[in-house]
Amino acid sequence: MSDKPHMNLAVIGHIDHGKSTTTGRIMYEAGVVPKHIIEKYQAEAKEKGKESFAFAWVMDSLKEERERGITIDIAHQKFTTNKYFFTVVDCPGHRDFVKNMITGASQADAAILVVAATDGVMAQTKEHIFLSKTLGINQLIVAVNKMDAVNYSEDKFKEVVAQVSGILKMVGFKVDQIPFIPISAFVGTNMSSASPDTPWYKGPSVMEALDNLKEPEKPVDLPLRIPVEDAYTISGIGTVPVGRVETGIMKKGDQVVFMPSGSGGEVRSIEMHHEEIPQAVPGDNIGWSVRGIGKNDVRRGDVCGSKNSPPTVADEFTAQIVVLQHPSAITAGYTPVFHSHTAQVACMFLSLDKKLDPKTGQAKEENPTFLKAGDAAIVTFKPTKPMVLEPAKEIPQLGRFAIRDMGMTIAAGVCLSVKKKE
Repeated sequence: MSDKPHMNLAVIGHIDHGKSTTTGRIMYEAGVVPKHIIEKYQAEAKEKGKESFAFAWVMDSLKEERERGITIDIAHQKFTTNKYFFTVVDCPGHRDFVKNMITGASQADAAILVVAATDGVMAQTKEHIFLSKTLGINQLIVAVNKMDAVNYSEDKFKEVVAQVSGILKMVGFKVDQIPFIPISAFVGTNMSSASPDTPWYKGPSVMEALDNLKEPEKPVDLPLRIPVEDAYTISGIGTVPVGRVETGIMKKGDQVVFMPSGSGGEVRSIEMHHEEIPQAVPGDNIGWSVRGIGKNDVRRGDVCGSKNSPPTVADEFTAQIVVLQHPSAITAGYTPVFHSHTAQVACMFLSLDKKLDPKTGQAKEENPTFLKAGDAAIVTFKPTKPMVLEPAKEIPQLGRFAIRDMGMTIAAGVCLSVKKKE
């Protein structure tokens, strides 16, 4: 581990716009992937007439080796810059990405949005921007990739910047705080230093932009919330839930409660990386044992909090959502599955309260009869079984969710208010 501050970085954008290549190139520039390995892949790629895939291959071959169970030096997914220690949240694979991002399996502190200069904004570009905002990623770097394929044209670059800016503004990003960088991940243009190919560009390189990100604050002052990822029975210890601390601090000896079940007790021990620790803070992935908790008292989707400020169980809740895709119209009574932190609960669209103008966020229609793809709305939901959800203004980490149906992410949203279960 590095003593530098840690950041989780997501690499997002439309399929085929060069996310893997960009990630591979960043790894290379950061000195993680040795030169001889890249040269080997380049030679192989050249033989197969696929030269531009060398960096993507680095990522893919690492992935394959990971999947085959060969342990790879963990460094391949981690890299350091002058200022930070980064973990790349592996998200070129789109489907899991959406769900993982929302359930916090890979909560990113910042994202690089890769947009190809050849295509500009595509469907997934928009979807990933919407999601990033909904998921609370507030820091963004936009990499306009494949500049070599448009002969480093400043006009083409400006055109893409204008397109992307429009969508970013609409979702509420502060565009003047976002660097737009013309790159070629394949050639290495503007990756770690200014490129002679783009004399008209005066901004930071990608590596510099990464160092310019702001360190995320650890929400230690918020109430304790640890979504349970799993619970194990360990002989001699008993039931050990595992999960990532989202907010607050947990110390040995604390009185905690698991919601929605309501079971709880005293924290006996906290473990991280197989070592006992006296306290756990946000970002820590831990296992903890609680006196008096049995195998059936805690399961995935539960949230652990302190007894004097227990997690909120929603009877109904109101949320702001963005409909990303849906084959038809969504009306009241629709009951898809909500993924929030580690919980998956079917929730019913109880009432469609307002349709919003996505550009301004102001209501443009009260009590609409239906919602369709592209709509932003305020909706009241009723979970079909108890689930923990917090208003995003109070505890943002537990106020976000994705709505899934038919194997796809239909919508993403943030919780505005909760009517508590009595």
